[in-house]
Amino acid sequence: MDISSVTLRNPTAADGYAVNQLINNIPELDSNSCYCNLLQCSHFSDTSILAEYQGQVVGFISGYHKPQAPDTLFVWQVAVSPNARGCGLATQMLLQLLAAEANRSVSHVETTITEDNAPSWALFTRLASQCNALLERALIFDRSTHFNDQHDSELLVRIGPLHH
Repeated sequence: MDISSVTLRNPTAADGYAVNQLINNIPELDSNSCYCNLLQCSHFSDTSILAEYQGQVVGFISGYHKPQAPDTLFVWQVAVSPNARGCGLATQMLLQLLAAEANRSVSHVETTITEDNAPSWALFTRLASQCNALLERALIFDRSTHFNDQHDSELLVRIGPLHH
């Protein structure tokens, strides 16, 4: 896929169903209800980004400003279609999202990643490097305490301060 042919833009409610289908077709991701994705595409449009290629949704990042820390952009989920991987799309989406007007005051990015999710670790390590920022990690949601042993522990990743 030629990344220069991909359109990056804020999602709208009309994209909610296509985003839901994208996420549901990526087995590594936790699926959300279609209603949840509709809310992400409408209520959180300014802090989310969508990638389109030839009229198809091939990428989506959802995020929000943390209510108790509005200078922190929490990245909820990163989804890239299998046929759009390997061309730097996720990195481009994150960088454009951080450059957006709604995120100019963001000094930190946070997300959660399971220990074995190598692609996410690579993505957020690359982001920290490109933003000349520190990457810190700490346990936030424990497998037994928070997930009743039904999901791997989630590590909080905090990147910042950003230099963008």
